[in-house]
Amino acid sequence: GEVAAVRPAHDGPVNRGHACVKGRFAHGFLRSPERLTQPLLRRCSGLEPVSWEVALDHIARGLRAAVTAAGPDAVAAISSARATNEENYLIQKFMRVAIGTNNVDNCSRLCHSPSAAGLSAAFGLSGGTDSLEDVEQADCLLVVGANPVEAHPVVGARLLQQVLRGARLVVADPRAVGLACHADVHLRPRPGTNVALFNGLAHVLLAENLVDEEFLRLRARGLPELTALLDDYPPDQVAAITGVPPEDLVAAARLYGQAQRPAIVYGLGVTEHLHGTDGVRTLANLATLRGAVGTDRGFGVNPLRGQNNVQGASDMGALPDLLPGYGKVSDPAVRGRAERIWGTPLPGHDGLRIPQMFAAAREGALRALWIIGEDVCATDPDANRVVEALDSCPLVISQELFLSETARHADVILPAASWLEKDGTFVNFDRRFQRVRPALDPPDQARTDFAIVHAIAAAYGADLGCATPAEALAECGQVAPAFAGISHRRLDREGAIPWPCPDPDRPGEAKLYLDRFATPDGLARLAARPYLPPGESPDDDYPLILITGRRWAHYNSGNMTRRSGTIELDPSDRLDIHPSDAAHHTVRDGDAVLVESRHGQATFAACITEQIPPGQLFCAFHFPTGRANALTSSHADTVTSCPEYKVTAVRLRGIQD
Repeated sequence: GEVAAVRPAHDGPVNRGHACVKGRFAHGFLRSPERLTQPLLRRCSGLEPVSWEVALDHIARGLRAAVTAAGPDAVAAISSARATNEENYLIQKFMRVAIGTNNVDNCSRLCHSPSAAGLSAAFGLSGGTDSLEDVEQADCLLVVGANPVEAHPVVGARLLQQVLRGARLVVADPRAVGLACHADVHLRPRPGTNVALFNGLAHVLLAENLVDEEFLRLRARGLPELTALLDDYPPDQVAAITGVPPEDLVAAARLYGQAQRPAIVYGLGVTEHLHGTDGVRTLANLATLRGAVGTDRGFGVNPLRGQNNVQGASDMGALPDLLPGYGKVSDPAVRGRAERIWGTPLPGHDGLRIPQMFAAAREGALRALWIIGEDVCATDPDANRVVEALDSCPLVISQELFLSETARHADVILPAASWLEKDGTFVNFDRRFQRVRPALDPPDQARTDFAIVHAIAAAYGADLGCATPAEALAECGQVAPAFAGISHRRLDREGAIPWPCPDPDRPGEAKLYLDRFATPDGLARLAARPYLPPGESPDDDYPLILITGRRWAHYNSGNMTRRSGTIELDPSDRLDIHPSDAAHHTVRDGDAVLVESRHGQATFAACITEQIPPGQLFCAFHFPTGRANALTSSHADTVTSCPEYKVTAVRLRGIQD
């Protein structure tokens, strides 16, 4: 069959009949002539088509050789935030049970790992605190480091509707993002100064007594330490660091502090920094000070995820230090539960994170790397070093829809099914499980990730059980009790279920922490975190700051949207430049420009716009010709290793014909 159109279900409990331009129109890739339809194996003459049997045998022999030569930790896997929960569960189970390593990670490492670390440290769980329906009831929205109008259009439209109904809006973002023109206050901090900004807002809340003293006394800890720290963040001092005028900072704090039902929504502009986890912690402080989390007096702190299953991939344990449900691999009790269910001992030390995998490959310590649905050469930072890592690894397996930039460096390429060709579940940004069902079969010899993992396991001599996705989710509920009440059958009846949901006869918790926080003592944790500078700052050699992000018509690396109808809406990458910077560099709109950083260079077409402030540039990473991530650095969040995509010092010059 063919997909003629995509129409969102009007009775859908989450989207309510709405879809973004990508969801509606970016399905042409399904039957693109560039789809991978049979396995490819690298031989002397290059990549050659082979049978599944030959490809699987080559992979199994390569995995055995790596383990025999250097032990289980010589093998690693990068799972996929585009894969289903069940596929992610099976991938991490294979790595831990069959290979015997915790070397498994997913792309949340590169976007929202600071959210997981920061929110769990502040409140106890690694997810947003409230549902989108809750957020829609807010009388004040604080939208930070996010452009939902372009990057999350369904959410963006619903936030805008709430503003048009009378909610006050504070936007904090260096760029004039889509919601900014509707904001009561638009804070435009210098990139990399979020912690100072959030500390400044907290200073005003405390100074003007816009806090919930009873909540702080009964349900939080850490106030004395935070109060002492915030003495150093009065509005004038914060202005010197962030560039935000003191009067704007005070106005924003008062709007949030005087609201009856405030909500915080944030994106990658908070997390993708050298101190991204500190950014999440200090942002969470604001909700805690206001008593606006775990109560009916506000709607907490809610991250907008980067891909369709970023939340779910992490929930399922595709992480080097956490098992399904976020139990630590180093915790004997947590590990013992999984060992009893899986029937084998598990390694108790943390595995490698994605950046560590690449470093190990360059050093010769990693001998096999399995990359599932991720184009790391396009999306990961310091791309030249990523390529070096892949070329240094004896066995690289790429599981993909297309011959991506990453697949071109692989030894074995496996043709995978897309989301419209598979069965399972995803988890959205407010922790709701939803079903996905196949609308058509994968083309030719392509297989679902679920089937591919089973096939590799069988070739390796391992039996993972879980014959169907439904069985995999059921087993995951045994390992992770927070998911025990969720099943395919129940989702087919109810449509969407949020976790935690330990009981099949009770609803999941859409709003968290009403009784207690999920910390050992049940109290929220305020964090006294000082501002520290970003990894790079402008200087005479590199006087501009580059911010990277997304455009409205494209999805992530662009491998799907560049092969769909949406390419006509946004056919090429471009570099946003403020008019004053364009004039200084004698650049006109549409000119070819060269951008250089300490790490690499890339070319773009200039787009002169006041959406970006003077001294800053913006580009996306959807087009391989642009090579935006050849520019970005290896600087990463000190807690989670999330890259600092939002602050790169660069220089600019026009390219003469």
